[in-house]
Amino acid sequence: MMAPDGSHAAGRLPPSLVPDGIPLRVVGDVHGDARAFALAVATDRFVIQLGDIVDYGPDSAEALRLALRMVEEGRGIFLLGNHDHKLRRALGGRNIRVGPELAVTLRQLDPGLRHQAAGVIDRAPVWLRQRAADGSARMFVHGGFHTDMLGHDPPPMPGGKVQGVLARALYGQTTGRLQPDGYPERVLHWVDHIPAGMTVYVGHDRRSNDGRPYLRTGRGGGTAVFLDTGAGKGGHLSWIDLPA
Repeated sequence: MMAPDGSHAAGRLPPSLVPDGIPLRVVGDVHGDARAFALAVATDRFVIQLGDIVDYGPDSAEALRLALRMVEEGRGIFLLGNHDHKLRRALGGRNIRVGPELAVTLRQLDPGLRHQAAGVIDRAPVWLRQRAADGSARMFVHGGFHTDMLGHDPPPMPGGKVQGVLARALYGQTTGRLQPDGYPERVLHWVDHIPAGMTVYVGHDRRSNDGRPYLRTGRGGGTAVFLDTGAGKGGHLSWIDLPA
């Protein structure tokens, strides 16, 4: 069933999808680094991939196949990242600006993979919540945390411009200004609003200076873990294993 705006909201997976009692592996942005992603998903743990499977790296098609197979076999899930959302819109025939990295991705996808990917990406969760066995709270989201994520399920994903809490989930927190490289200026004020006892695992922002996931504790006592370490962009793919 489709939502009034044309999105497949009824099929979108709920934020409580993470299974209880199973150790986890949280994987950062893949960006077409299929070889590293294959190593990451070769585990008995339940995999949570934080979005941005495609673009930039050498083999977005194979990275997508690995992600789709993982979901189909019930071994893991991937979140909706901003690059996945843009691919979703392109596959749906939306009139979008296709940059060079997305153009390469689209050329790699055969018709069967395009059809399969469109359906699974359309159902990808925007954020996930979990209560760990020790009572601590975990949240998984691609771009950034917002307090509205604590008590609400993700709203329907529109086919057009993303705003509000969905924009925070996909793009993080921006100032509205552009950096010298042409990308939006991003800030991390949202980390200060993470409640004590909660850890938020995100991708999107490459904040690490030493190649390892970057940890930041906010004024509210919560912690953010940034797992984007530049896979597909000259860096490498990072993941972290969590107990049940």
